[in-house]
Amino acid sequence: MPLSVIGAGFGRTGTLTLKSALEELGFGPCYHMAEVLKNPAAPAWWEAAYDGEAVDWEQVFEGYSATVDWPGATFYRQLAEAYPQAKVVLSVRDPEAWFNSTQATIFNDEIQKKFHQITAMISPGHMQMAAKVVRGRFGGEIHDKERLIRAFNEHNGEVRRTIPAERLLVYEVSQGWEPLCAFLEVPVPATPMPSANSSDEFNEAVDAAASGRT
Repeated sequence: MPLSVIGAGFGRTGTLTLKSALEELGFGPCYHMAEVLKNPAAPAWWEAAYDGEAVDWEQVFEGYSATVDWPGATFYRQLAEAYPQAKVVLSVRDPEAWFNSTQATIFNDEIQKKFHQITAMISPGHMQMAAKVVRGRFGGEIHDKERLIRAFNEHNGEVRRTIPAERLLVYEVSQGWEPLCAFLEVPVPATPMPSANSSDEFNEAVDAAASGRT
C-alpha cells in the first residue's frame, strides 16, 4: 500500500488531530509516533534512516496509507521522493504556541521521567530512537527557546522550498475540514473536525500510563 499523504509538520502541531482527520477521510491507517510505539522493530528502522542507511520504506509503512508527526516528518524529503504521487501536508502553528506546547508535554523534564517508567509501552529502544531522530533535530537542547523556534521555522521554510506548491498544503488544524478536503479532493464530512491530544490530554494520558491505569 503506497503512501498517499505525507505529513511534514513537527510534532505538537496538531498531528494526532490530523491523523484522526485523515483516517476519517479514508487515508488510513495513518502512521504516527503512537504507531511506532506499537512495533519493537521500528526504532532500528528509523535510526538507520537517521544514519543515512538505505531503508525499505515499504517495510516501514506496510499497511499504512499516510504518515504524520515524528519520526516521519524528519524524512519528509526522502518520503516525497519515494512516493512521488503522494501529497504533502505541512501542519503548522504559531511558533511561540508550539514551543510552549513542547515544554508542557514531550520536552517536559517530569514527563520525560514518566516516559522511562512506562516500560510496557515505551522501550529503551524507542527512547533512544526518539532522542536521536527527534531531540537530535535540536542538538539535544530541548529547552532552548531561541534554538527550537529557529529550527521550527527553518524546517517549515525548507518544506515550502522543497515541495512544489501544487503538491503541498500548509495547514493549521484550526482551519477545519475545508482546506484539507479541497487539497485531497474529497468531500467535506458532515461530522465535526476531530480534536485530539491537547497538552492537558497528553499529560493525563502519560500520568495514567505511568501509574498503571491503562
